[in-house]
Amino acid sequence: MTALTSAVAAPEVLDRCRALVRPALREAVGRMHPWVGEMAAYSFGWCEVGGRPAVVSGGKGLRPALAVLGAEAAGAPGRAGIPAAVAVELVHAFSLLHDDIMDGDAARRRRPTVWKAYGTGPAVLAGDALFALAVETLAATPAGPAALRLLSTALGDLVRGQADDLLFATRPWTGPRRVRAGEYRTMAEHKTGALLGCAAALGALLGGAPPATVAALDRAGRHLGIAFQVVDDALGIWGDPAVTGKPAHGDLREGKKTFPVLAALDAEGPAAGRLAALLESAQEPAEAAALIEEAGGRAAAPAEARRHVAAVESALAGLPIATGAADDLRSLLGFLVRRDL
Repeated sequence: MTALTSAVAAPEVLDRCRALVRPALREAVGRMHPWVGEMAAYSFGWCEVGGRPAVVSGGKGLRPALAVLGAEAAGAPGRAGIPAAVAVELVHAFSLLHDDIMDGDAARRRRPTVWKAYGTGPAVLAGDALFALAVETLAATPAGPAALRLLSTALGDLVRGQADDLLFATRPWTGPRRVRAGEYRTMAEHKTGALLGCAAALGALLGGAPPATVAALDRAGRHLGIAFQVVDDALGIWGDPAVTGKPAHGDLREGKKTFPVLAALDAEGPAAGRLAALLESAQEPAEAAALIEEAGGRAAAPAEARRHVAAVESALAGLPIATGAADDLRSLLGFLVRRDL
């Protein structure tokens, strides 16, 4: 079974893992201060402002799924990875609350972000509380110290990635100070891949996997994060807003240094030159998107994602992991790379 041919099974894998983790995640959030807990529940799509129940998509649940599958890869039942799944989902929610404030994003999944709905200060507080709850969740496990070391490393990398992403916005599109593709990969590994790798590694750790397996799953998740981010970048330009929940060409309007744009600027030919000139001016997003595609940026994104999927496969090859968990991990790879790109 390969990553691409097994992609059809990925939604079922995600649904199974969500159903396993959701009760524990709700129980953890229920221990928070009521007002802070309401903001957390709102961020997960469980309620509206004021606490009225809501049914809003809370995301794919990729990180909790990786934690559950990490435990299963170690030969343990998936429930062994539940504390890891809860912790990484809490950290992910914390990072999104703070990212939305830093980026000034007013909407997420077609409704106001937490800072727009409750205020900036309350949203920062809710993010801090989610982080504290994640640490408490892992500290209560038998592998507490080792688990917290994995989480702290991932958090340090996440901060580095977010810092680089913010600094990219201050750098020019052309010239010696422009952002290179290699810098982008490092940023994406840190900002997105670190927590994905941490999720799989924590699940394996709690499942009793040996250190070499834990480390290999961490590497695999980091490559998966780069692939995931590259595909997200492409969807931010060419994806259907009704599916992505993001406005068309939103990243281009904000001048973000995304992978398709950087790949197009690195290409040879007149389209790359015209794109550089357009980006340095007050560009028309639709025209910029057309030039990025003409220069090869659109085609470069799935090719880059597949390279990192191959790196994930290499990291998994030869590991003493359960066959079913390996197949489920591979099913997620194809699903993430083929997301209507």
